[in-house]
Amino acid sequence: MPGPYGPYGTSAVPYGMPPAPQPATSGLAVASLVSGIVCCLPPLGLVLGLIALPRIKKRQQRGKGLAVTGIALSAVSSLLMGLGFVTGAFSDFWSGVRDGVEEASKSPSSLIIGDCFRTDVESKAYVDEADAVPCHRPHEGEVTGIFEVTEFGAWPGAGAIDRVAEKRCEEFNKTYAMDAWALPESAGLYYLAPVEESWKGGDRTVICALATDEPLAESMRTDEATLDSEQVYYLRTMNPVDERLLMEPDADADEDLEANKEWAGTVHLAITGAVGRLHEHDWDSPADSRAASLAKELDAAARTWHKLATAKDEDAFWDAYDEAFEALAPENEVDVRSALGLHSVPPEGYSDSDSGNGGDGGGEKV
Repeated sequence: MPGPYGPYGTSAVPYGMPPAPQPATSGLAVASLVSGIVCCLPPLGLVLGLIALPRIKKRQQRGKGLAVTGIALSAVSSLLMGLGFVTGAFSDFWSGVRDGVEEASKSPSSLIIGDCFRTDVESKAYVDEADAVPCHRPHEGEVTGIFEVTEFGAWPGAGAIDRVAEKRCEEFNKTYAMDAWALPESAGLYYLAPVEESWKGGDRTVICALATDEPLAESMRTDEATLDSEQVYYLRTMNPVDERLLMEPDADADEDLEANKEWAGTVHLAITGAVGRLHEHDWDSPADSRAASLAKELDAAARTWHKLATAKDEDAFWDAYDEAFEALAPENEVDVRSALGLHSVPPEGYSDSDSGNGGDGGGEKV
């Protein structure tokens, strides 16, 4: 009698003896089956199956059933393909596939940062497609940033989405278009945001953009990807001054003197910060002498803005107001910008707090 650890059953193999080798499965049979199933390969599956059958018998392989199934599927599929070509159904099928791919490529969700696209900036209608085009072709919009809305669980309402989009997109636009002088006068903030219906389907994406009401044929991008280090340094030096100027209170000094003095103080700090950065940077010639001249002019401007910030009353504030703005005339920057290869023509109304970066753009719904 065998011991307690001996083989059990008539098919058990004694310890130390290898099991009998199993016949291999025909690779051609497998390929025939797969080809019979996969679209556009039925004829190949039919050929492979017919080749596989005699080889399986000769080599005593497994896979006869696979080959027979592959032949059958391939024959049926080949017949259907033939009918499809004759009736035009196959052409219609691929046309539908192609149209579907094209429609998907027009979906706003297919846009990426730097894409230019056609759009109607005046429309407030639901946007379900965006036609991306090369930036050297006419376009109204350019993607500056993309983010997911994470502040809310349930649908918060269009107003809440707009507030989030405007704040975040304004920052994206400033980073993407650092040189406000290079922007078209009509350029403004634009975005594609979820509506209630798409929100329920899981859409949380906001696509930020700069847009114009007149088609452009060039990119509005001026960031670290398109500028050199000297240009970036200069813009990071001067942009804070422009940003503080844009923060002038709606109420004038006669209505709220303290708010206006506080604003003037922030402009003064931005100017003094710019003077320090201009002096401490090792500029390449010929920008070095021109940057030094600008720093001297800004130093004088800082004193006038200090007068605004410390005005004892409304009359003193208004007495220094025009002088302060004249001291920050955009023309003071032209020589440095020219030396650095930046846009050197001040935009219209630039000194009147209208840089065009951010603007009064409205949001579109997607």
